[in-house]
Amino acid sequence: MGKVRLKDIDCFISDGNYSSKYPRSGEFVKEGIPFIRCNNFKNNTITKEDMYYITKEKHSILQKGHLRQGDILITTRGSLGQVVIVPKEYEDANINAQIVLLRVNKEKIYNRYLMWQLKSENIQNQIMKNKTGTALPQLPISKLEKIELFIVDNIQEQIEIATKLDKIQEIIDIRKKQIEELDKLIKSQFVEMFGNVNDNKNSYEIKTLSEVFEFIKDGTHSTPTYTDDKINGIKFLSAKDVTKGIINWENIKYIPLELHEQLVKRVKPQKDDILLAKNGTTGVCAKVDRDEIFDIYVSLALLRPKEGYLVDYLVQAINNDMTKEQFDRSLKGVGVPNLHLGEIQKVKIIVPPIELQNKFADIVKQIDKQKFEIQKNLEEMQKLQESLMNKYFG
Repeated sequence: MGKVRLKDIDCFISDGNYSSKYPRSGEFVKEGIPFIRCNNFKNNTITKEDMYYITKEKHSILQKGHLRQGDILITTRGSLGQVVIVPKEYEDANINAQIVLLRVNKEKIYNRYLMWQLKSENIQNQIMKNKTGTALPQLPISKLEKIELFIVDNIQEQIEIATKLDKIQEIIDIRKKQIEELDKLIKSQFVEMFGNVNDNKNSYEIKTLSEVFEFIKDGTHSTPTYTDDKINGIKFLSAKDVTKGIINWENIKYIPLELHEQLVKRVKPQKDDILLAKNGTTGVCAKVDRDEIFDIYVSLALLRPKEGYLVDYLVQAINNDMTKEQFDRSLKGVGVPNLHLGEIQKVKIIVPPIELQNKFADIVKQIDKQKFEIQKNLEEMQKLQESLMNKYFG
């Protein structure tokens, strides 16, 4: 088959429901037929979190989006290019206009082979080049149909390729779960040793973040000009790069050196600073764990501890559930959640004696050693997967 457009392979293609028959907010019910949206795409599958439901009667009226097990779904509005395969539990569910349904001829195309190809860098780049709109990016179905694929004729070969990628993904998922469990262990150890600001079972000092940190500043408020030059450009981090208590240095953007020289006058990050997400996914922080030259966007706040406070302790204190509750109460705005610097400064944490901070930091270091090895293997698997996808689909 070789190089073909999506619309030229043996595949039924249909977008979701957006006509006058589209269910409105008042028509959703607590139980019924799942009505899947972009929000329900998570960890390569469909999640029940924040799921909408419609009645069987409404479902029967809708002319589009009636799902079958094994269908491929791809998001085409908002967060573009997310791909999942419909599992058995969502047989005969429905989809909204954010999603396009692909149903292949099983005798010619293996669905997981097509799924992996749609996830590949080559296809994702084509999706980005063909998108329309800025506030709400969209990929019209007419443009999706013209996406160019490379399909091997032998379906057995398709199955072998997909199986290899599936096995690597299984290892990746296991490693991510292991890291998640170690993070939970750190959090439980924190609560066991120190309690929380509400009960303060050990009567430790409670201080605001403004008392603990030398300064709290956010990054540039202007959208920067980016560069593809990763050799001469400077790393540029935003809130998306700080998740689950770590900084992801992999898929970051770069800015020109001249712009960095301007931005560094405002904020100059350094090792052992703390970066806190203040827009979008708010209240999550991570330690700057390396000597690295980089700049930050307004969606991040940089917190530099005063002398006498241990950064490893402070990261866990800020990422504590009770601290998160304080952040949530301080959120401003109705669209994208936003934490103002003034509100961040008022947030309170427990400050135990330095010897206990040291004891806790030692525990964190031991757990971090395990995380480091797991993370290293995770990154190796991700690179292997990426390499194979480029080989098969590039």
